[in-house]
Amino acid sequence: MRKRLIVSAASALALLLAVPASAATPSPGAAGVGDPYYPTYGNGGYDVSHYDIRLKYQPATDLLEGTTTILATATQDLSRFNLDFVLDVQQVLVNGRAARFASTGEAELEVTPDRPIAKGSPVTVVVRYSGVPGEVERDGYSAWLRTPDGGVAANEPVAAWWWFPSNDHPTDKATFDVSVLVPDGTQVISNGLSTGQSSRAGWTRYNWRQTKPQATYLATLAIGRFDVRTDTTPSGLPVITAYSKDLGENDGAARASVERTGELVDWLSGYFGEYPFTSVGGYVPNVPTGYALETQTQIFYSPAQFARGANTSVVVHELAHQWYGDSVSVQRWSDIWLNEGFARYSQWLWSEHENEGTAQELADYVYSYYPADNAFWTVKPGDPGADHQFSSAVYDRGAVAVQALRNTVGDEKFFQILKGWPAERRYGNATVQQFQTYAERISGKKLGDLFTTWLFTPSKPAVPSAGAPAKAVAGPASAALPQEPRSWKKIQETNSLHDNGSGHGHGR
Repeated sequence: MRKRLIVSAASALALLLAVPASAATPSPGAAGVGDPYYPTYGNGGYDVSHYDIRLKYQPATDLLEGTTTILATATQDLSRFNLDFVLDVQQVLVNGRAARFASTGEAELEVTPDRPIAKGSPVTVVVRYSGVPGEVERDGYSAWLRTPDGGVAANEPVAAWWWFPSNDHPTDKATFDVSVLVPDGTQVISNGLSTGQSSRAGWTRYNWRQTKPQATYLATLAIGRFDVRTDTTPSGLPVITAYSKDLGENDGAARASVERTGELVDWLSGYFGEYPFTSVGGYVPNVPTGYALETQTQIFYSPAQFARGANTSVVVHELAHQWYGDSVSVQRWSDIWLNEGFARYSQWLWSEHENEGTAQELADYVYSYYPADNAFWTVKPGDPGADHQFSSAVYDRGAVAVQALRNTVGDEKFFQILKGWPAERRYGNATVQQFQTYAERISGKKLGDLFTTWLFTPSKPAVPSAGAPAKAVAGPASAALPQEPRSWKKIQETNSLHDNGSGHGHGR
């Protein structure tokens, strides 16, 4: 039972002095950013600039203890604000003063500071917490992946809830420091670069730093026993890769794929421009999942991605996301085509490079492969809906849309767009409509009909992007199929491993 709050005359005067007389009446920040797919994700009233996350983890019991310090700025006069979080909270401080807090809704930590916060003021929030993340479920799942020797946080659109409190929406990016204490012999991997480690009394502390803006769902944490390798690209970019020591028969194929990260990021830079971050890498933990995820600078790969042998195509896909998805992130989750359509198209460009089928041949094959009455064509890549956010159509039809853009504007303008967009929008957020406006400005062409046809029409377009026979519009999938590109099966291997069983989406 809550006790009545009795305010003394002195306390009342303090409250009045805390907010300028000209300020609006303080009010609660919104308990969500109002995203059309996930209205309660994220929060209103403040903007985060930095997360400092300090954890202690016991692999044997999955017990996680933490203190997260959040640096933010109030964007309104705040009487209360929310964080997104699901573990047990012991204490919250706001600007050094104890604050009241309560867990509400699906994943809301409701914080009431002891005095209002004026718009434009800096805010420091300290949250102390603990829990067993693998035992906490929302909508029947946990985004914390338990492994034989530890745990992993990597999921989309949500994963932060299980290891640090946050403003969990891509529109509020921040820098990160992650420091984790684990028993000797256990290792910790996170985003960015390692800033050192130290051992004492049977425990080792690992420190990681991400200095570029990062969305919360792109923050990752892996705790376990790894073979960690470090190198640099010819241009000097640090490359950090790691492999669980118990990958079994998938170990060789995983290494043969992920160890090409430095080569592939340099190759992609030729299409997308300067790599936007200070390091690159990937890790393969011993998890039973099947997806990969473009966690910023340190990509998560499930071992199942390599169950059929090496697959550089999936590495290309996740690296492409560092530009399309990580540096330039969605403004709202309905803009997912800006991530997945271009990452899938990068696989088509890699197919061209490897002489395993051109992008046009792959576009023609996708167009002919699915008959007009297939549900594939009912998904609109430009606004697929939350239930179909990671449908194969967002990837494959989304990539056909990119090829249609290429055919419409010509190669010179197309590759100018491909490289210029992530440069112009670096570290920001964007919508599909803003991308269309940019492409029209660079190409000098009106593209409304093209975008409507390929991204927003829930049916098979009557005319292919180019080259595919018109009779492939109807009839069985086997009718009038062009020759299958050699890269098709490898690309489909990455395409067939979408579901993480969460009901919330998946990585990739």
